[in-house]
Amino acid sequence: MRRERERAYRRGVFAETLVAWLLRLKGYTIVARRYKTPVGEIDLVALKGKRLAFIEVKRRKTQEDAAWTLPARQRRRIVRAAQYWLAGHPNYSGHDIAFDVVLAAPWTLPRYIANAFPVS
Repeated sequence: MRRERERAYRRGVFAETLVAWLLRLKGYTIVARRYKTPVGEIDLVALKGKRLAFIEVKRRKTQEDAAWTLPARQRRRIVRAAQYWLAGHPNYSGHDIAFDVVLAAPWTLPRYIANAFPVS
């Protein structure tokens, strides 16, 4: 079981790296990666103009499986982690905040969902 967890972890890190490269190609600047807070982790923080996106990367066997892995509890955790991040980076306080999700699966291009859930 441990080996499978390690493999899943490595696949997730690879997916985040791939998404970071794709975002750079789309004109985003990656401000933070795998940012850990006491209330949770943020996979990517990306900036494009005045839009600051907190991005959750979900990698599963299919994109449909990945889409089902973001329950309300996890969305609240991401929002709390983003609030924690913003408290430590006050120079981003005037930016438009967004919560995006990227669904990744083997042998497919990642699907980017902008404003996947509302800012609350």
